[in-house]
Amino acid sequence: MSIPPADRELFEGLDRERLYEYLFMQVKNIWRVDGLYFLGIEKRHGMQEATDVDAECWRYMGKAEAKELKKFLGISEPDPAQTLFLLRHTSWAVSHEMKSFEVRPDGSAAFAVDQCRTQLIRQDKGLGPHPCRQVREGYLLAFAQECNPKVKVECVSCPPTRTTQEVWCRWVFNWA
Repeated sequence: MSIPPADRELFEGLDRERLYEYLFMQVKNIWRVDGLYFLGIEKRHGMQEATDVDAECWRYMGKAEAKELKKFLGISEPDPAQTLFLLRHTSWAVSHEMKSFEVRPDGSAAFAVDQCRTQLIRQDKGLGPHPCRQVREGYLLAFAQECNPKVKVECVSCPPTRTTQEVWCRWVFNWA
């Protein structure tokens, strides 16, 4: 990807810490737009219609992000641990401040969102939890499929089937 000279000059004027802050601010802004369009659809057409549209968009994003990140990071057929490594570079993973991840001795890998900004914002607005499993699962299945069709994704916990209060959602990558 070519960075226009004027933008490169702008970024070069920032030290590394400010560049990180700028990057995270822009990731938050993208997620802000995602939340606003979701709330708009939800208000006009209901939760299920908003979730269906969201899921459709995120399935596309899963495939697109995996394809771009594999090329960017030079990983062609990732195993479950490398799939987690690629996932950690996505806007979805980066956007969560409170998250955890692990590569397990059996070769599987897990990613969890401990505190979900989206869910916490909904709580603050007096809204019920977003039943995001349909959206997240479609995204992660598409992501894993594009990474390596031999990698499968398992949902351990995600609303509306949140199985633990410790985390909002937890996903495991393993061999199919």
